[in-house]
Amino acid sequence: MNSKTKARARLLLVDDEQDLLHVVSLRLNVAGFDVETAGSGAEALAKIPVFRPHVVISDLRMEGMDGLALFDAIAHTWPTLPVIILTAHGSIPDAVEATRRGVFGYLTKPFNHKEMQAQIEAALSLGGGVSSDADSEEAWREGIITRSPAMEAVLAEARLAARSDANVLIRGESGTGKELLAHAIHRASRRREQAFVAVNCSAIPDTLIESELFGHRKGAFTGATHDHQGLFQAADGGMLLLDEVGDMPLTTQAKLLRVLQEREVRPVGGVESVEVDVRIVSATHRDLDTAASEGRFREDLYYRLNVVTLTLPTLAERREDIPLLARHFLGLVERESMPEVKGFSPDAMARLIAYDWPGNVRQLYNVVERTVVLSTTPLISAGQVERALNEAPTELPSLVETREHAEREYISRILMLTEGNVTAAARLAKRNRTEFYKLLNRHHIDPALFKRRR
Repeated sequence: MNSKTKARARLLLVDDEQDLLHVVSLRLNVAGFDVETAGSGAEALAKIPVFRPHVVISDLRMEGMDGLALFDAIAHTWPTLPVIILTAHGSIPDAVEATRRGVFGYLTKPFNHKEMQAQIEAALSLGGGVSSDADSEEAWREGIITRSPAMEAVLAEARLAARSDANVLIRGESGTGKELLAHAIHRASRRREQAFVAVNCSAIPDTLIESELFGHRKGAFTGATHDHQGLFQAADGGMLLLDEVGDMPLTTQAKLLRVLQEREVRPVGGVESVEVDVRIVSATHRDLDTAASEGRFREDLYYRLNVVTLTLPTLAERREDIPLLARHFLGLVERESMPEVKGFSPDAMARLIAYDWPGNVRQLYNVVERTVVLSTTPLISAGQVERALNEAPTELPSLVETREHAEREYISRILMLTEGNVTAAARLAKRNRTEFYKLLNRHHIDPALFKRRR
């Protein structure tokens, strides 16, 4: 057997016959596997989140939950975890039913141990094998702190998706860790040594997003004093994360679709296209299915981006991770500024676990940081957590606030491009000078600040 495939591979063996469990687990241990046993389907389901097996091997006939019922439960929560079924009552109907449901392998007792190891090796290969180095096995998911079955299921799918160059769409509420997951996919992919480039589509004004993505040539517009390489070219050979892709303007969506189809970009103001080899991972907190059906997002682009979909659970859906994350964030903050703060009181931790966290993991970090900075005792109390939760921002900014921020950023950007020339900036914004001066006054922006210092 391939040493890389079997090294440190974790197998969960499930059977209600203790003698069989003992004998088979001994043989598999001798073969180099890390084996955990369970005497029932319920016990197996309890051990999976903690042991995190690479393969489950289960008897078909067991008291209570049988092997197929266990498989159904595993497939619902951990859809990428392969299951091999064993039975002393092998029959064609059983095999057909097991295969129909998606069971990876099927062996009849008394089984040949070489055949079992062959099936295990095939199941491990399906998941990309197991590194002989435990650190390198976990390195791809660095920074993702979890023991949640829901999160582990997403990570298992992400690692499978990383093996190909298929486009991936990551869905999830703000603060759930979409960019962190995109980085993990990149580290697990064959492009890991190449560039990872991230762009927030909602943070770039509509008039500049094409230049940022595809580049521009000198003289393409007022202020374009030199050729500019776009982010697609910067990510050539690697991965480009289009964060908040649901906020991309329709005109840019059409040009993005052409880039994905033709694998080349044409800089703004250019006449020649440039070939690019880029894997696209997109992220959004918006419902793109609804946006596509309402015409706010191109349906053809949606299907191009949505080859593989990964949906991150909210923090409220993975409450078992809150103590882990809170202690991890506490360690980060206290190392930087408050080494005397050592932890949370039991009541404080209970309050953190009970909270709904509309801002998800990002909000949890904010609350931990706030309590640590304002703490005067080594142990953070429930009262301190309560005050931080009441004071911490829990709502997204309003649409008006978002528009005001984007408009202010846009005006500042074009004034930088035109070096404070209001006439040129107004022309670039397609507004007359009077309207543009009104915008400057509303946002309290002084164009003189953008003039080049002599």
